[in-house]
Order: sequence, then structure tokens, then C-alpha cells
Amino acid sequence: MNKQPEVTEKTRQTFINVFCELYSAKPIEKITIQEIANRSGYNRSTFYQYFTDVYDLLRFIENDIFKAIREKLSRAEHNSPQPQELLQFFEENETALQALLGDYGNMRFAERLKSEFFAEGPQPCLPDDHSLSPYLIEFQLSTSFSLLRLWQRRHKDLPPEELLQLIDMLCNSGISSVAQEPHTTNKAATLP
Repeated sequence: MNKQPEVTEKTRQTFINVFCELYSAKPIEKITIQEIANRSGYNRSTFYQYFTDVYDLLRFIENDIFKAIREKLSRAEHNSPQPQELLQFFEENETALQALLGDYGNMRFAERLKSEFFAEGPQPCLPDDHSLSPYLIEFQLSTSFSLLRLWQRRHKDLPPEELLQLIDMLCNSGISSVAQEPHTTNKAATLP
């Protein structure tokens, strides 16, 4: 008897959500199939219908993220996403990205994510032949991803527009331009 696709997808998504919840709280080595099955409300044999082990589940989630990135980029008019698109992508995939980029996540995934999202093409404001370009690009990408991760961990305590303005100001003007401003509760909204 074949299951309906909606039921299959709902079951798979339940396993994914439970795994992400667990992976946000502890290393993958401490996550068991039994724990995932129990929290999902299914038995272990149901888990094995979808995944071979927790590492297979992790690979599935990572590949799903990269597939979504490729689809988003193929629909975009430009090679790399604009900051608003990046923020939207993080919000759409919040549960998975919180786990994958969290304290127990894997740096390999973060590096793959940066390379998938930001194609090796000309970067705005940088000459093509500038010898420091790879360092400057890495600084901007790493800073942006770190601030997005912090924003998620702080339960999005800044409105998205303020976060984007802060990232832009830090990348373009440096930390001293932000640190010199008197602190207010809504300072990022007034950034140029």
C-alpha cells in the first residue's frame, strides 16, 4: 500500500524538525535514532524508511538547503543574493539553519553555505585584480553570517531592516562608525 505524498512529506518533515531541535541543543554524536523516533511520535522502523542514520538525515537537510539556494539563485536577476534575499532565506529556513549554524553545527557546512550563496564573480566596490579581494570578501561574508547567527540566537531582537543597515554600515564604514554613535534603543534605524 502506497502512502499519500502529503503523509510521507509530513512524516519526513517531522523527523527533520525534531532532529534540528536536538541538533541545536547537543552534538550529533549524542543524538540517537530512538530519541528522534520517540519525540516524533513514530517508531524506529518508520525512521529507517526515510533515513539510514542521523548522518544521512543531516546530509538530507544540508542538501535541501543547497537545493533551495540554487533555486533562489536561478530565479534571481543577479549572481549573488541581495541582503534582503539573504535575510528572507534565513527566515524561511530558520529551524534548519539555526541547527546547522548553531553551537553544535559544522564549520564545513558554513563554508559550503558561503560558497554556494556567493558565487566567485566580481564583487561590487572591489577591483577584479585587487590582491586583497579574497580577504575582504571573506571578512564581509563571515561578518554577515556571524551577525545573522547572533540575531537568530537573540530571538531577532532587531527588526530585519535595522540588522541589514547595521551589517551594511559595519562592512562599509567599520565598527568605529557605529561605536562612536550614542546608544539608543532604536539607533540602527537612524543609520545612514
